[in-house]
Amino acid sequence: MAITAAMVKELRERTGAGMMECKNALVESNGDLDAAIEQMRISGLAKADKKSGRVAAEGTIAVETAADGKVVAMLEVNCETDFVAMSDDFKGFAQAAANAVLEHNPADVEALSGLSAGDKTIEEVRQELVSKLGENIQVRRFIRHEMNNGTAGVYKHGERIGVVTEVTGTEELARDIGMHVAASRPVCVSEAEVPADVLAQEKKILVAEAAESGKPPEIIEKMVEGRIRKYLADITLLGQPFVKNPDQTVEKMLKSVDGQAHFFARFEVGEGIEKKTENFAEEVMAQVKGE
Repeated sequence: MAITAAMVKELRERTGAGMMECKNALVESNGDLDAAIEQMRISGLAKADKKSGRVAAEGTIAVETAADGKVVAMLEVNCETDFVAMSDDFKGFAQAAANAVLEHNPADVEALSGLSAGDKTIEEVRQELVSKLGENIQVRRFIRHEMNNGTAGVYKHGERIGVVTEVTGTEELARDIGMHVAASRPVCVSEAEVPADVLAQEKKILVAEAAESGKPPEIIEKMVEGRIRKYLADITLLGQPFVKNPDQTVEKMLKSVDGQAHFFARFEVGEGIEKKTENFAEEVMAQVKGE
């Protein structure tokens, strides 16, 4: 069967592998796309059976909680493809690393790498996993939070989003706050936690925007005050409409149950990571020119 450029392109889009690797796999499978993907996975060449619109990086969020519920560790581990992210070996490594964070409280990722996971270090296990799975695997970040007087809450949305909370109230309330944080992405708990420089920069932008209206200074000032209030409500947990009842803010909901929110941390796989965009036409020309 003749292998066309369109077939090679489709296989590249679905696997992320190189052009020549895709062409050779199609030749060996006599043009059978699914058979080519299976063979590439077996041989370690494929980087995923990915779909359009997928996020910049793949991986998982792992969470471990102490037996007494007083300490929670959350960790993000990245890999190149969702195929690897769903594997038991990858998930097991993430949980082992999260457990090491929980038990040993390392200062940073470098310190975590030197900690033990059985008879090997986290770094040694990572390197073996890279060799076995054929992808770049990295521990990106972690948090370890010790509860003060609050209740720990853990909420996970699949494998991609994890939230840790501390509230005064029940475990159900702590989980509800975690669900809200996962959905609404607040920046901090309250207005008091918004950095002064961030607020000053936002006010500067709003003043400049309002000035373009041509209105008198006293009107502009009121416009800016209103927009600042809205901005603070948008980015603070307490100011946002509660996801389970948008008619009331999180602050009002907490007051209604005599609860308080003290802390939250939200991790989403791949957030802030830009993925390299390859130009297929340029790569083809480079191959033709022998570059």
